[in-house]
Amino acid sequence: MALRRVDGKEEVMQNESLSGMKAKRVFSNSEKEKKILTTFSIEPSFKAELEELFTDMGLGWAAGVRFALREFYKKYSEEN
Repeated sequence: MALRRVDGKEEVMQNESLSGMKAKRVFSNSEKEKKILTTFSIEPSFKAELEELFTDMGLGWAAGVRFALREFYKKYSEEN
């Protein structure tokens, strides 16, 4: 991906990758709440099982974890 500076702003040239365009769209939208990076530890065998499950659902690792957390929250917040 090539960047060039125009009037104090970085402009992406046309050879930008699809993932680069998606990242720009996700992180440049000022209307959405900003995302934070989180880390946690997990056993490699359990992670492999989750990755397989998420792949079967058509999700990547991060999207699968976000989905699972939303479902967990919905399930347990409704019981109160």
